[in-house]
Amino acid sequence: MERRHKLQLRTRLTLTVVFLLSVPWGCGPGEPPLTEIQRKLADKQTYSIVLENMKQEGTFFKNYFHQYQIATPEKTWATGWLEAPKDFYQRYAMYLGMAVAGKKEGEPLMAAAPPGYQYVGDPRYGRWRSGRGGEYWAFNRNTPLYDEIEIDNDFPHIYRSDYRKYRSSHSKGVPYFGGKGQFGTRGSYTKKAKPTFFQRQKAKASMKNASFSDKVSKSIGRSRSGYRGRSGSRGK
Repeated sequence: MERRHKLQLRTRLTLTVVFLLSVPWGCGPGEPPLTEIQRKLADKQTYSIVLENMKQEGTFFKNYFHQYQIATPEKTWATGWLEAPKDFYQRYAMYLGMAVAGKKEGEPLMAAAPPGYQYVGDPRYGRWRSGRGGEYWAFNRNTPLYDEIEIDNDFPHIYRSDYRKYRSSHSKGVPYFGGKGQFGTRGSYTKKAKPTFFQRQKAKASMKNASFSDKVSKSIGRSRSGYRGRSGSRGK
């Protein structure tokens, strides 16, 4: 009896070790991709990093990815999909389409903000113009920063009042999502500018709902089948 008990314990221990070795513990990257990008740009006094896109993959064990748009006064470029730690991904989940890091003449971006805002007021990057809603900032089209913020007809004007609010938020290290909250993952402008992200989110939600409905239907089917079986036995 004792020998059988020891054999059972040894078998359980072996199975536990095999399970622990098979599970991809710590499979996510240890360092956020943003940290590595900033390290490579350490000698740059002016640059901007925009969170261009993000996604999740996997069902049981999930992997998280970011894409970035990077701009310096000389050029602009985009990264491929870079894997990110889960906690880092979740911390930046609300900043889609926003500048999440950068410097302007050595002054760091203190918190996430709409792209391009850190360059407003500098005549090298644009100028103030008069419009129906008041003075707004117009970026020069012949700079990499123009490509970075992907200006189109829907891009919200940066009015002086918006810029003052941004400067106030920046000084406090608080994220700024635009005068009317147009930027970031929940922003109205972001939903127009990043359709693939929201299409992917919608498809994922539909698949999740379909899977849940399928489980409910199967569960109801099993319950009804069991109920009929018990009723039949009582009738005999």
